[in-house]
Amino acid sequence: MASAAEQMAANLSWGALGKATELRQRIWFTIGLLIIYRLGTYIPVPGIDGIALRNFMDQAQSGIGGILSMFTGGALGRMGVFALGIMPYISASIIVQLMASMVPSLEAIKKEGESGRKKINQYTRYGTVALALFQAYGLARSLEAGGLAHEPGLFFQASVVITLVGGTMFLMWLGEQITARGIGNGISLIIFVGIIAEIPAALAAFFAQGRSGAISTPVILGVILMVVVVIGFVVFMERALRKIRIQYPRRQVGMKVYDGQSSHLPIKVNPAGVIPAIFASSLLLLPVTISTFSGQESGPAMSLLLAYFGPGQPLYLLFFAAMIIFFTYFYTQNVSFKTEEVAENLKNQGGFIPGVRPGQRTQDYLDYVVNRVLVIGSAYLTAVCLLPEILRSQWSVPFYFGGTSVLIVVSVTMDTINQVQSHLLAHQYEGLIEKSQLRGKRKAGSTKPRRAPTRR
Repeated sequence: MASAAEQMAANLSWGALGKATELRQRIWFTIGLLIIYRLGTYIPVPGIDGIALRNFMDQAQSGIGGILSMFTGGALGRMGVFALGIMPYISASIIVQLMASMVPSLEAIKKEGESGRKKINQYTRYGTVALALFQAYGLARSLEAGGLAHEPGLFFQASVVITLVGGTMFLMWLGEQITARGIGNGISLIIFVGIIAEIPAALAAFFAQGRSGAISTPVILGVILMVVVVIGFVVFMERALRKIRIQYPRRQVGMKVYDGQSSHLPIKVNPAGVIPAIFASSLLLLPVTISTFSGQESGPAMSLLLAYFGPGQPLYLLFFAAMIIFFTYFYTQNVSFKTEEVAENLKNQGGFIPGVRPGQRTQDYLDYVVNRVLVIGSAYLTAVCLLPEILRSQWSVPFYFGGTSVLIVVSVTMDTINQVQSHLLAHQYEGLIEKSQLRGKRKAGSTKPRRAPTRR
């Protein structure tokens, strides 16, 4: 028999969405900020030679330049004020979270609750500024080396650095506002919108090569089938759960005795979501970004780095897979599913896993289960991210909708839909509570006297 929550979820409709005023406001607020982000990708950085940049990007679109342009929402290809994207913030988050798990003082701050979380966020912002300064300066020098600046020099470098760092900090603020006052995760939605905006151009280029005969029809059909299968596989794996039975003993509250209950603790096969793929991609895109604009002027160290760690190279694929697996375990154990906190909460609530003692034994059992579930989760993430890379490098399939993009699009879509459903359910619960309260009250304008009880 379906529960009340399941019955309410089945009754969700567009009519319920029309009645949820707060949810509509959140959706419109999110759409408005995302439109601002898209407009910012078309505002160019001052001092750039537009004709030279257009010619350069037309040549680079056939290689890694197309991937970079898609991942930054086209801002990098147009050298907009958001050319760095949100990647400096993501990289700073990686560094701060790594340090928080290794430095005792930061770990103590992290355990201070809300105040500790604010301090960690402040350190992340400082790290974002430092990384954005470094990346913006490197990109400015690369633009000069590639001959894409009108007047190379200190003034050009300063204008590029100030513009790009300001754009990154504004994007970070937009993401935080969307998370707090909108719907969905702001940072993920910014990356999601950037990818979605570049898909039509990538598809048009892909099919144009098919019409010209550069790609055969079986290859086009095979790529389309592969994308459909991968999307279905991602949806299946993102919804897969490992359920652990939790037993609650009989308890007495006042004069009432409540029988023991049993429930399940759900553990996702991929608790970290798309975060490991984003983290790994952000680490690999920086040297490629600089080398793309520096052209033939890159030094011997950069040339050697790209020779062994360029896209499609064996070391690149190996490092990409290792980073995905590392961040899957790291993010799950330190952020998304902390077994120590789960075991402590179960102990405080009186719950226990049948056959396992509360406390340290429960934590050890959860570590055992989570580590083995993550073997499947990390392998799934690695396979989805590496499959398009291998097809692109080994079979020269010029399709830029990579595995990381598929993960981001599918995961962010599912997460946003779940949040919308949660807000709709909360709105329906509020409506039921208001109706139940009104039924227990007399009507405001009623003057009809109460009937006296009948005497017997």
